[in-house]
Amino acid sequence: MIGLGVGLVIRGGAVIDGLEVIADYTNKKSGISSSEMVIFINIVIMLAAAYYFGLETAMYSILTFFTGQKTSDYVLDGFAEYTALTVISRDPDQVKSIIVNDFNKAISVYKGERGYLPGSFDIKEDCDIVMTIVTRLELHNIKQAIAVADPLAFFYVQSIKEVTGGVIKKIKH
Repeated sequence: MIGLGVGLVIRGGAVIDGLEVIADYTNKKSGISSSEMVIFINIVIMLAAAYYFGLETAMYSILTFFTGQKTSDYVLDGFAEYTALTVISRDPDQVKSIIVNDFNKAISVYKGERGYLPGSFDIKEDCDIVMTIVTRLELHNIKQAIAVADPLAFFYVQSIKEVTGGVIKKIKH
């Protein structure tokens, strides 16, 4: 409930206390996210309080605060957090087709080389590296479909803080 309330307040453009202002300033100067800075400052405060109230109480406070912070992040960012999915496959055309035609997602294709493995460093070949932006909710289904088409496909997934421009969502008129 705390996280829900804080998320709604911040989404409305207000602040709860001075920590959000400090965190926003730090974000502009260092690149550390406001959320990470607020968590860090509050954990330091709670660990200092542990000296007076005991470690167990401080740890429960940190756990409660962390849970609230994650809830407020969901209120601010939504449940459909964006994720970058990168796939290297022996059949890149099939992977491209699955992502674009079956899941209706835009892709970017990088030209790369695969190989350079221990014991066979000199063996390499050109390949297409397929990258798309998906929500966390879509990720599992897309990975499963690609794994059926190419069980040896190489995936890596990266969390994304912000996505702008390009084709992210279909706009319904």
